[in-house]
Amino acid sequence: MSQAVYLDYNATARVRPEAAAAVAHALEVGGNPSSVHAAGRAARALVEQAREAVAAMIAAPVSTVIFTSGGTEANALAIESAVAAGARRLIVSAIEHDSVRETARAQGVAVETLPVTRDGIADLDWLRARLRAWDPADGQPFVALMLANNETGVIQPVAEAAELVRAAGGWLHVDAVQAAGKMPIDSRALGADTLSVSAHKIGGPQGVGALTFGPRATMSRRQHGGGQERGRRGGTENVLGISGFGAAASIPVSPDRNSAWRDAAAARLKSVGAVIMGEAAPRLANTLCVATPELASDLQVMGLDLARVMVSAGSACSSGKVKASPVLQAMGQGDLAGCAIRVSGGWDTTEGDWNRFVEAWFEVHGRHAARRRPVGANA
Repeated sequence: MSQAVYLDYNATARVRPEAAAAVAHALEVGGNPSSVHAAGRAARALVEQAREAVAAMIAAPVSTVIFTSGGTEANALAIESAVAAGARRLIVSAIEHDSVRETARAQGVAVETLPVTRDGIADLDWLRARLRAWDPADGQPFVALMLANNETGVIQPVAEAAELVRAAGGWLHVDAVQAAGKMPIDSRALGADTLSVSAHKIGGPQGVGALTFGPRATMSRRQHGGGQERGRRGGTENVLGISGFGAAASIPVSPDRNSAWRDAAAARLKSVGAVIMGEAAPRLANTLCVATPELASDLQVMGLDLARVMVSAGSACSSGKVKASPVLQAMGQGDLAGCAIRVSGGWDTTEGDWNRFVEAWFEVHGRHAARRRPVGANA
């Protein structure tokens, strides 16, 4: 049987050997990083080394990096801190991850949606007009705009949005979870007041993330307990996960070979009517979101899985459910939202993996076409 092909890196990346080695080393070190004895100091050193690596990855001051349990908690910490600081109305882009959308909705304040174009790019004209009309009674404007979308790979004009938000005296939160490791990130040059990242998207272990904050953001401790993370997040640090995170973050971002392989695959799929989402916009080099009219997403995912090719339908954070993508619906692609799959390569993906995907996809497409062919029609 042929080896399985993994093309779901946007859901979670395969763990890099460097990260696995760092986790194994941390297991040997042991110790609570809050303890003052030798084992505790050794554990603390691992945490702080990782903090420096993560800070360097996103060009942030080391003192502003808070380790969390993942990107979801990092996003929540930013949003909840903004509301605690007085925000009474939140602007959230239509393509944000569920962890941003749902956290915003749970705050008990008004939430508005920043629309996107058909290519999946935030509508900055809308944002400019909305901020000009801002009511001071709603507190400091808060805007959430991700750096790169997890489903389409479309890269957002974050720096331009930051200029608008800053001019209005607002707070810009940037979910950079999907962008990290795939493109250079300078949190301060982007103008982010808070920015979140996650280890398992860059080849580190699952269950650890980080948030960085700028001088205009007022952070509030949402998880209480001891004085860990400089008093900003209670609870013993996940030394194993943090160590692996640091190791993965230390690997430089290099040109992604997946780009050419993805584009070649897209061209072949388009030859039979498939539609590439966000094709005209700047995208992450590893990501292909493709919709096939009248061929449901779940049938594509299951058919490919039977052929030992692993992809996903939209976000992988929906408890295994396959549902029409709200991101594609926001892009005005509602007629195709239930027919799209996401294919995403990573650090150990090969050209052969992309070719296997295309071959398996054509088999799935061919079986579907045969079932739809009228009885008696020519083959």
